[in-house]
Amino acid sequence: MQRKWERARRLRNAATDAERHLWRHLRCRQIVGCKFRRQYPLAGYIVDFVCMPARLVLELDGGQHLDAMARDADRTRAIEALGYRVLRFWNDDVLLRTDAVLEEVWRWVELRVGESSTPPRPSPAGRGGG
Repeated sequence: MQRKWERARRLRNAATDAERHLWRHLRCRQIVGCKFRRQYPLAGYIVDFVCMPARLVLELDGGQHLDAMARDADRTRAIEALGYRVLRFWNDDVLLRTDAVLEEVWRWVELRVGESSTPPRPSPAGRGGG
């Protein structure tokens, strides 16, 4: 198990552009106040992102996943067997359609943790307003 944690640490330090971009929006409990972890060992795999309270896993797929769809399906089944929901997004969607990806993540987290929050809006005071 120690090897998984070491590998997870290496993956965090070598994150893809899409992973870094999405992490900026997930960190610090920005989605329904829930904590996300990145590159986390789960079900014998290292998942890209996981929100434990919502039992939600986010996986980001690049072009290499076109050749690994059967392996990805096995991975998803193993994770879902533990009671997690797996959402997969293409890297391009994370980078080019970030708002749509975040809306879907928000919906799932909200559904799973049973809160009826709305996405936070920036405070006018934060932009020099009153």
